Amino acid sequence: MNYKQLYNSWLKDERLINEAKLELQALTDEKDIEYRFGAELEFGTAGMRGILGYGTNMMNVYTVKRASQGLATYIKSLGKSAMERGVAVSYDTRLNSELFARATAGVLLSNGIKVTIFEKASPVPMLSYAVRETGAVAGVMITASHNPKEYNGYKVYGEDGAQMSPEATSEVVKYISEITDYLSVSAPILEKIAKTNGLTVLGEDFTDKYVSALTKLSLSQKAVKEFGEKLKIVYTPLHGTGYIPVMKVLKKLGINVSVVKEQVKEDPSFSTVEVPNPENTEAMTLGVKLANDIGADVVFGTDPDSDRLGVAIRNDLGEFINLTGNQVGVLLADYVLKRLKQENALPKNGVIVKSFVSTGMVKPVCEEYGVSLVEVPVGFKYIGEKIKLYEKTLEKTYLFGFEESCGYLRGTHARDKDAVVASMLFAEMVCYYEYTNTTVYKVLQNLYKKHGFVLDKTVSIAFKGLSAMKDMASVVEKMRNTSLKEVEGEKISAVRDYLSGVRTLSSKETEKLDISGVNCIYYELEKGGFICLRPSGTEPKLKVYYSVTASDAESATELVNKLINGFSNLLK
Repeated sequence: MNYKQLYNSWLKDERLINEAKLELQALTDEKDIEYRFGAELEFGTAGMRGILGYGTNMMNVYTVKRASQGLATYIKSLGKSAMERGVAVSYDTRLNSELFARATAGVLLSNGIKVTIFEKASPVPMLSYAVRETGAVAGVMITASHNPKEYNGYKVYGEDGAQMSPEATSEVVKYISEITDYLSVSAPILEKIAKTNGLTVLGEDFTDKYVSALTKLSLSQKAVKEFGEKLKIVYTPLHGTGYIPVMKVLKKLGINVSVVKEQVKEDPSFSTVEVPNPENTEAMTLGVKLANDIGADVVFGTDPDSDRLGVAIRNDLGEFINLTGNQVGVLLADYVLKRLKQENALPKNGVIVKSFVSTGMVKPVCEEYGVSLVEVPVGFKYIGEKIKLYEKTLEKTYLFGFEESCGYLRGTHARDKDAVVASMLFAEMVCYYEYTNTTVYKVLQNLYKKHGFVLDKTVSIAFKGLSAMKDMASVVEKMRNTSLKEVEGEKISAVRDYLSGVRTLSSKETEKLDISGVNCIYYELEKGGFICLRPSGTEPKLKVYYSVTASDAESATELVNKLINGFSNLLK
């Protein structure tokens, strides 16, 4: 059946709800119809994510119920015990998030699977925590993270609280694929979230339990006690789920914070920002304005599902600068290790875990404190896998993990990035540096003086249309088959192909990598740093990561811009 036939079959189907029928009948652009019905929304190891609307390639109740039925069939295949352990379900503040969560719960309950669902929109890390605390066999989070308002998504978690493993995901995908009739999943959507047979509802008590778990990770109680109420810090939840847990945890510690009132309201349109991504300078504008009005020195914000933290601080000129995810990651890693060492609590087998595209600047920081640094593929589930491994083998003690995309985790209460604990950690770090008569900005500059100025920059190249993912992959394959010795005069000392798991030196000698099966090419620069080419696994964007080391910021900026220009030309 081609896309037009599929489109017409939906229109004629009596099971199609009126809202969907009206939306599809109103379509006049043939390319729009082809996009909606010419493909299926891909379900990968990060679940599925897409534009809201009706069609097989869109996020709607039919694609959500189909995915949920596939998950339900998988859980039933695991036996009665798995069904009784059930699934934890949560959702963010996006358009239709609660509806999709109620649809998911309805399908699972109809299959005899117990469900634990959040009463209100809640963060990703709380869902991860809930999976572990309730003993659930899986978890579902309805979210599109920091994407624009037109998107929503469906993320699946395993019993350890990390995103579901590739092996389990492939089983779920198999069961989903068997459902060719999208409108055939007849399970009713819950009318409302309320405790009923087989359904447990998590409310404020559970939020308090989560907050208590986080406060146990505090590292500088004395500094917080002295400066917590005196400091001026600004926080924005960007219309998302972070407001209640972030405010609760800071209040419990005794840290004063001013909130951007215009961005507290749960608004699925994210009306005060173009994109609710705290990585972007624009998203922090209202926070910085408030900070200037009240004389605050630090602004931080969380995205809609509160798994990413963005930070802005004043420099030595009194101007606000937005820190990158890499800078925040290095600052938090250094702070955690410093405080653990000062308290004689730094384990000999301590380890920090980061994605291999995240800054190499953390390596000398780890070396300074005598802890290991482990690199994993992009995706916080891989950090979660390492935590699980180390708990089993006791080979290492996990201390902190981060990704350049503003994702951080201290503690093992959750197995995904946690902007709530990161907010707490950054706020108390500000207190600690005030207590020791310095600032976060000065500490960052001292790290540069000690370890060299490292500049990291990510460039995203968007692809469009039904063939976007294939077109993106073909660009990566083209570069894989191109022998590259230098970029704009900067020599390449080695190339890591994470798909084959082979590192090839400039001398043509090869060695095996610890990571394989990941479609990513990593060029090691002779003078330090790297260029890394990676297609996104959740959206049609080709990501290019640049990292350079130089004597100062000006030299580093000049070098990275030169590399961006040269490498971009190679990709055309």
